[in-house]
Amino acid sequence: MSIAATDDSRQRRNVFLLAMCQALFMSIQAMSTATTPLAGYALLGTDKSLATLPLFLMHAGIMVTTIPASLLMSRIGRRGGFSIGAILGIASGLVSTYAIYSRSFPLLSVGAFLQGSAAAFAWYYRFAATDSAAPAFRAKAISLVMAGGVLAGLFGPEVAKWAVNWLSPVTFAGVYVVVAMFSLVVLMIVQALSIPRLTTAERGSGGRPLSVIARQPRFVVALISSMFGYGVMTLVMSATPLAMLDCGFRFNDSATVIQAHIVAMFLPAFFTGALINRFGVLNIIIAGAVIQTGCAIINLAGIGFMNFLIANILVGLGWNFTYVGGSTLLTSTYEPAERAKTQAAHDFTVYATTATAAAVAGLLQQRAGWQLVNIATIPLMVMVCTAAVWLALHLKQEARRAAQ
Repeated sequence: MSIAATDDSRQRRNVFLLAMCQALFMSIQAMSTATTPLAGYALLGTDKSLATLPLFLMHAGIMVTTIPASLLMSRIGRRGGFSIGAILGIASGLVSTYAIYSRSFPLLSVGAFLQGSAAAFAWYYRFAATDSAAPAFRAKAISLVMAGGVLAGLFGPEVAKWAVNWLSPVTFAGVYVVVAMFSLVVLMIVQALSIPRLTTAERGSGGRPLSVIARQPRFVVALISSMFGYGVMTLVMSATPLAMLDCGFRFNDSATVIQAHIVAMFLPAFFTGALINRFGVLNIIIAGAVIQTGCAIINLAGIGFMNFLIANILVGLGWNFTYVGGSTLLTSTYEPAERAKTQAAHDFTVYATTATAAAVAGLLQQRAGWQLVNIATIPLMVMVCTAAVWLALHLKQEARRAAQ
């Protein structure tokens, strides 16, 4: 077998393993998103405005861990880094289970922060798939790994529905036991990964300064697309269970909506890479922003179950296009020696945005209402569209100058 064939086989095997890890990781995220705001709500007193604080701390955990995670993996490799992330996930599940039994909101918040730290490692699955991939395969590799989330959308909320009363009469505790179990399975899977580590020379060179990389128009637009696409999705998704509770819906109703939302987030990933290769990454980013705007319009039109369902499907679909599009565009901005710091800077900014969105979601929902939550998303999507159009015009001007 030729070296090229061996490398291709290894790449595809890694993509499959990473997709399985993504499925388990996103199942954990789906269960946590559907459960944690309601668990926090149940543990609080009369003032419920802090119900989404654990979700904020989950995103804060991602934010503060994402840079150390990337830099650590540049030293010890992807397998070692992903193993540490899985161990943090196990700890999160166990701490959160104890928090429910002891009826401790602060301890639930600690468990959520640990889950965020675990997620910071897991969100690099998509980039790990591109580490040794040919440029033409990168968009497809990212989208196929993200497609693992389809299984999470199908099974994550269903597991949450089953596990919520698993340890009855202690509601919600069973969900966090499953979180620990799924994280243990991830720990076992990542041991089979075979991803080349950076050479000593590559680690030592460091490449260009981050300030130079970050001034590239492609980097700026990639960041705006990922940052606001993810921020809008987080804002809507975090507030949805609380909004549905305020409208008289049950836990199973909100879990069903989150389930459809997660499927919509990841089902397009089977063909997003092909769409990017055919229509161009900027057109896909614009399409995603338009679709996410449609979410706000549907939510503003009414508060029936179908409004919540369709809107969450749209914001999930739009997120896939803006986030996969932004991630794909980012891979064109750095050399191998620069990837750790570039990916870290990108993901830190993205998750700082999602942490902010998760923090304000509960406050906006409780103090200002569901309509304002959705109105706030529209200007952000306009910014994404504007940035993508600007880059398209900029690249055309560059091409014309190069042809002269």
